[in-house]
Amino acid sequence: MKLAVVILNWNGKHLLENYLPSVISYSKEAKIYIIDNASTDDSINFLKNNFPEVTIIQNSKNYGYAKGYNEGLKRIDADIYCLLNSDVEVTPDWITPIISIFGENKEIAIIQPKIKSYNNRSLFEYAGGAGGYIDKYGFPFCRGRIFDTLEEDNGQYNDDREIFWASGACFFIRKSVFLELNGFDEDFFAHQEEIDLCWRALHRGDKVYYTGKSEVFHLGAATLSYKNPKKVYLNFRNSLFMLLKNLPKERLISIIFFRMVLDGIAGIYFVFQGKLINTIAIIKAHFSFYRYIVHFYRKREKSVQKNYFLVQSIIYLYCIRKIKLFKNIKN
Repeated sequence: MKLAVVILNWNGKHLLENYLPSVISYSKEAKIYIIDNASTDDSINFLKNNFPEVTIIQNSKNYGYAKGYNEGLKRIDADIYCLLNSDVEVTPDWITPIISIFGENKEIAIIQPKIKSYNNRSLFEYAGGAGGYIDKYGFPFCRGRIFDTLEEDNGQYNDDREIFWASGACFFIRKSVFLELNGFDEDFFAHQEEIDLCWRALHRGDKVYYTGKSEVFHLGAATLSYKNPKKVYLNFRNSLFMLLKNLPKERLISIIFFRMVLDGIAGIYFVFQGKLINTIAIIKAHFSFYRYIVHFYRKREKSVQKNYFLVQSIIYLYCIRKIKLFKNIKN
């Protein structure tokens, strides 16, 4: 299978300088591409002068994560895409286990490796951990990371298993599936579009997988801090869009209503933390949801009746029952 490792860049010269060498050294089985979202720094000249073996694809403007990849991938010929953040350090033989899994099971459409913290290498990383899941109200969480609690890697997730969503930080997908699903939803711009794509793949009967045999290290929040109001806005808005598109019809109104109530509680919590700007971001996210509710309703998928939700609330388990580790969650 032809593999393309594809990194989306926007003004990330310093990240390319630090992380691209590991990708080149340990990805001999793949061709490496940089999709540049109209950077205004010296990224392009830096790549041409220092990494001539990398193929550069230049977008005409900053399209964000979703459209940035959609546009750039149109120009890449491969059987498997690996969408890799520019702040990820890869390890020797990180590709082989994943290609092996794709070859053994044609139903597997998407795979992520074990994602650990670049700054604290014994811990799982916030943006993916050991595979993503979702609770009954659409809140995403990971094996190895529930909200702000990061687990230490003691080999507890060295398995291969089905998951609900794979992290966009290191996201392997069959090109055929990506095209059949029309890629990422460009209306998301950035954040949670990979969860939406995985959910749509599940609707088709495809499988999303995690393997602990491959490991990478992710810096995280290199473009936007996890606490940045813009990130808060996009996460709250896109989560509602994703639920509207993908929830079974009989659960749609009740789940979205309760989710918006929980969003309101989060807004009040931010006020008491002195983070009024984040509360405003949530309010803006809700008004954007109201504005585009018809548009996203028309995108709804035919839901497959499959129990891939955690039927309990992860907020209840984490905040009330004080369950901090994935192994202690019982569905």
